Amino acid sequence: MTTVEETPPVSAPPALKALPGWSTVRRLLSSPSGAIALVVVVALVFCAVFAPLVAPYDPVQIAPRIRFQGPSLEHWLGTDQLGRDVLSRVIFGTRVAFKVALSGTAAALLLGLVLGIVAGLGKSWIDGVLLLVCDAMRSLPMILFALAVVAIYGPSMATLITVITFSMAPGYFRVVRNQVLVLRNMDFVVASQSMGASLGRVAITHLVPNLIGPIIVLIAMDIPAVIGIESGLSFLGQGIQPPEASWGTMLSDGYSFLRQAPHLAIASGLPVIVATIAFTFLGEALRDVLDPKSSRGR
Repeated sequence: MTTVEETPPVSAPPALKALPGWSTVRRLLSSPSGAIALVVVVALVFCAVFAPLVAPYDPVQIAPRIRFQGPSLEHWLGTDQLGRDVLSRVIFGTRVAFKVALSGTAAALLLGLVLGIVAGLGKSWIDGVLLLVCDAMRSLPMILFALAVVAIYGPSMATLITVITFSMAPGYFRVVRNQVLVLRNMDFVVASQSMGASLGRVAITHLVPNLIGPIIVLIAMDIPAVIGIESGLSFLGQGIQPPEASWGTMLSDGYSFLRQAPHLAIASGLPVIVATIAFTFLGEALRDVLDPKSSRGR
């Protein structure tokens, strides 16, 4: 009588464990700072997406007769030097800030992800060349690099996104490369390569899912920096151009008319502070939740 030996099940790669799901959201909401930060971020995203519905007035509508009015029931944050409703401009400035931040971060992430995987899985000379280029990019002062690019191509949203992409991509490259160097020696990656899987299939199937956790934390930490870059360049007149609403241009106007209407500087500076604090706390909470070595993330 012949006995049939049962084949032990092949253990799946730990990619699914790295994917954040509802359990991650529940653990995030269990933290007071994480829950508050998530609520604030969701509110900002809601304002950015539904700005035309949320804003009470047209952000570029000029009304010289009511300029420099303080906060009132009709205009909750007052009006600016041209009589435009400040609250409406703040809400539409949220849309501009998120558009620049998400577009620039997504492009930087894609570039850093591709280059990091190529450097981690490729030959040593490719890794060395990419490391040299990315280190050279990181050594450039960001503001000087941004001002140089804007001086050549002119201030616009496309130029701003390009500057952010090439400024932030080296950071993602470093994180992805270091993770790939660790993951490429794992059993499931070695087994997949020994079975003839191409590098592209290995990267998409095994590497990218295991990179999602660290990348999400890094994105949450980088978005405030990107918002700061956009606001800073717009404040200097080298970013978003009037009449489009931007927190940086509004802050510049508030600084110019600080004595006549101090509410302009307060109303335009407060969203930058709130967004920076919210995303920073959200990134900290996500790091605690997604890090398996963290006591709060267990």
